[in-house]
Amino acid sequence: MSRIDRRLHAPDKVRRALLATAAGMTGALIGCGGVPQVRNRSDTEPQAGAADLGPGEKPEEGEEGVSPAEDLMREHGVLNRILLLYEEGIRRIETSPRELPPSVVSSAADIVRRFVEDYHEMLEETHLFPRFEKAGLLTDLVATLRTQHQSGRRLTDEIRRLATDKALAQPAGQQALVRVLRQFICMYRPHEAREDTVLFPALRRIVSAHEYGSLGEQFERQEHQLFGEDGFGLIVQQVADLERQLGIYDLTQFTA
Repeated sequence: MSRIDRRLHAPDKVRRALLATAAGMTGALIGCGGVPQVRNRSDTEPQAGAADLGPGEKPEEGEEGVSPAEDLMREHGVLNRILLLYEEGIRRIETSPRELPPSVVSSAADIVRRFVEDYHEMLEETHLFPRFEKAGLLTDLVATLRTQHQSGRRLTDEIRRLATDKALAQPAGQQALVRVLRQFICMYRPHEAREDTVLFPALRRIVSAHEYGSLGEQFERQEHQLFGEDGFGLIVQQVADLERQLGIYDLTQFTA
């Protein structure tokens, strides 16, 4: 596979901030227990960026000025906050199981199913993966990401099944839920980090500026159809409500 030109790295402030967040979160993995990392030749390729555009050409963007990559990456921010909820759930199960309301975990899993799997991942599988496969670019990575999407849906089914009062009343049920939550966390931290730092930046390399802007508009329209005009904001609010229930909403408590 050819090496992506280093000149294609985009100096976008928002993208840099989001990539830094994703990279930092990757270091917070807990108890991965041998879950393999995604590795292939495409991992080391530099990112594509605005240098793909012609002289004086500016990328078109979707509604609210949000590009396709930004849209997908901010949705990864929602997923990261759910992973923090899962981590807190694990901590409580292992220290004081009675302090964990099962409804918080099941509600978080419901958001994963509706927003992450049935919406965000379907955007990737419908609009991004086929384009990379057609272009013959990052195909090994795309194949791994597809497989992980399928695994994630199976894990979400298990989380929803186990996040009940009945299951958490027994040590076996507690251990089973912890095991599945850890598997989900340990797969999705590197999964989303790889998409943010390799796949999404390379999208500009294989689509025109016009097509890139059209994708942003499609993403926004579909989000509004499924979740309402302020769909993203409503999802973020739902996650924040769950954070408050577990006492992890106040960002200052995490300051070193």
